[in-house]
Amino acid sequence: MNRLQGKTAIITGGNSGVGAAAAKLFAAEGANVVISARRVEALDKVAEEIRSAGGSVLAVPTDISKDEDCRALVQAAVDKFGKLDILVNNAGVLDNGLKAIDKYLDSDFEKIISINQRGTMQCIRAALAHMTSGASIVNVASVAGFNGGGGAAYVASKAAVIGITKHTALLLADKAIRCNAVCPGTILTPMTAGMKPEELDMGMMGAMAKHNDLQGVSPCRPEDVANILLFLASDESKPLTGQILISDFGASL
Repeated sequence: MNRLQGKTAIITGGNSGVGAAAAKLFAAEGANVVISARRVEALDKVAEEIRSAGGSVLAVPTDISKDEDCRALVQAAVDKFGKLDILVNNAGVLDNGLKAIDKYLDSDFEKIISINQRGTMQCIRAALAHMTSGASIVNVASVAGFNGGGGAAYVASKAAVIGITKHTALLLADKAIRCNAVCPGTILTPMTAGMKPEELDMGMMGAMAKHNDLQGVSPCRPEDVANILLFLASDESKPLTGQILISDFGASL
């Protein structure tokens, strides 16, 4: 308990799934939690649950694809709590049907890159104006960005997150500001549950099946990933920076 006592943490995509689980866990560990998402009603519901449990929380509706929203989110956190110690870049979207490189849609690509890649980079840029020694940035990438198993646009966006994690860690190591990434496998969240089998690119699914036993892999729960995020956000992991942790129950071994 109290592993984040007195720290201020921004968690994007804090309205459901991994983001909501992390927000509740961070608050229980003593952090002042700032959660953001586009869906205001769901965001406010998570915030109320945290307050009801005695936690400290601020909900800031944000579209991270817009740079001005990212800057406003960080400023709101600093105005409310006086500092920023932790940034968890969790907000993200999937493409429609895991479309492979020969079938992806430009519309899917633009949306996914604007949120998963550009949004992550914009949040980091905004946060660094206020972060000091001891701060921690944790990016939620995906095993798809590591091994290529997913829709082309999504893979590209998450591979970029892995790359920017290493870049940020290299840049800031001498300032003792850390940046790490978690690459979950399949997670049971509303986003993944909403995928329609009839829209899946079966050619891509077949290619993935050749390299992974997709039927026998245990999916992550949001709480599983939240526990890893807590570790990387806390001082317990202070020797770690530039690391990419794959959490898929060994499916990619």
